[in-house]
Amino acid sequence: MNDLLTVAPLTWSGIITAMLCAGAIGFERQLRGKPVGIRTSILIVLGTYAFTALAVSIGGNADRARVLGQVITGIGFLGAGVMLARDGVVVGVTSAATIWVQAAIGTLIGFGVPGTAITLAFLVVFVLLGVDVLENYSSLLTRGVHARYKRWRRRRALVNPADPGSG
Repeated sequence: MNDLLTVAPLTWSGIITAMLCAGAIGFERQLRGKPVGIRTSILIVLGTYAFTALAVSIGGNADRARVLGQVITGIGFLGAGVMLARDGVVVGVTSAATIWVQAAIGTLIGFGVPGTAITLAFLVVFVLLGVDVLENYSSLLTRGVHARYKRWRRRRALVNPADPGSG
């Protein structure tokens, strides 16, 4: 029975930390109807935590650096997949950046600094919510590409109100 509960090289505290950090970020994204919701966020953080913990358990700084480099490359590819250009507007950049920082959270947990991972997750949620509040109160923050994006979303909602991408 004890073997069933063994998750080495992971730890249960690391798994719980990863799920809570990712869950908080994913919850914010999911509430807004954005890509990279709760499930995806948890899987990204758990995956990067697992790869990093494995590299740490193997030992040697070279292995850690190689795994970290490959995680960064893979996450960059995943993030690029959520960015799209539609009608001259690039969408999904915040989701891609969220994926990027979630990978950082997973690697922090894997490298044994869960406190920093928790702090980073808190900061991510703060930025995602806080900047949105600032944008609602200041027209200066919604100029340029942000204004085009809002016009594009309104136009899209008028054309196809049932489209989930329009809200």
